[in-house]
Amino acid sequence: MASITPQEPVQRDPSVLIDGRKFFWDGQVFSTCEDASRQSEAYKNDNFEVQVVVEISGSCLLYTRRVVKEVMVTAPQ
Repeated sequence: MASITPQEPVQRDPSVLIDGRKFFWDGQVFSTCEDASRQSEAYKNDNFEVQVVVEISGSCLLYTRRVVKEVMVTAPQ
């Protein structure tokens, strides 16, 4: 009977600094960078900056950031 050795879960950074700017991981692991690229375009259409990080295994991660340009303050009623 074959035995399977359990592997440690991969720890991924929830945020990274790239060029002095902080980006946050979107929580998805893409098996291909093509899939990541499609999602990246969706984020860019929503005015996010996107960085693609390719892992050693070949999986791709997306890290995004968006600069707040307008703050809306509402008074409690």
